Amino acid sequence: MKRVLLAGATGLVGRAVLDHYNADSLSITTVGRRATKRVSEEIITDFAAPLSLPPADIAICALGTTIASAGSKDAFRAVDHHAVLHFAAAAQAAGVHHVIAVTAVGANPKAGVFYSRVKGETERDLEALNFLRLDIAQPGLLLGQRSQSRPVESLLQTVDPVMRLFMKGPMDRYAGIAASVVGKALLALCANSDIGVYRHENRALHRLSEV
Repeated sequence: MKRVLLAGATGLVGRAVLDHYNADSLSITTVGRRATKRVSEEIITDFAAPLSLPPADIAICALGTTIASAGSKDAFRAVDHHAVLHFAAAAQAAGVHHVIAVTAVGANPKAGVFYSRVKGETERDLEALNFLRLDIAQPGLLLGQRSQSRPVESLLQTVDPVMRLFMKGPMDRYAGIAASVVGKALLALCANSDIGVYRHENRALHRLSEV
């Protein structure tokens, strides 16, 4: 049975992972600010203090927020970059060789848009840790019921069916994708062991979710 560390388990994608994982093949320990009360082993942390994690095979990072929710650009970076890297480094110290992280479509460390730039910097710095395998999920607009109110995201979810009419071909990478699909895709990636860095946009995530 593979041992998995899951950061961000109370968020939209993290909850989807817990909804769909097979307890007979994976043993999940959650790592986050709040307990999920859905698994037997949970580590509570603010991702700023020194973090010691139990031995594991795989680490899944579904941490993420928005500038509006975080309250400032610095607070956003603290979650979407610093906390992600803190978790990844702690996982590596615990013996993890395979990390699966969720960023976003358009992530680029040289992007003019702050959100995309931070996501890109996070990807770049995860690569620098040199895990044997690194999977980066780059979904479009995440669809699902969040525990926190995100007005702009809620509006985009409402108009997503109309937006899809114009998002054909390469543009479909920006289309909405259900968090349940992403969660299933992350779990499917746990079975992959080829060495390297792999990025997965909407189409690939849909394919993986059907495995």
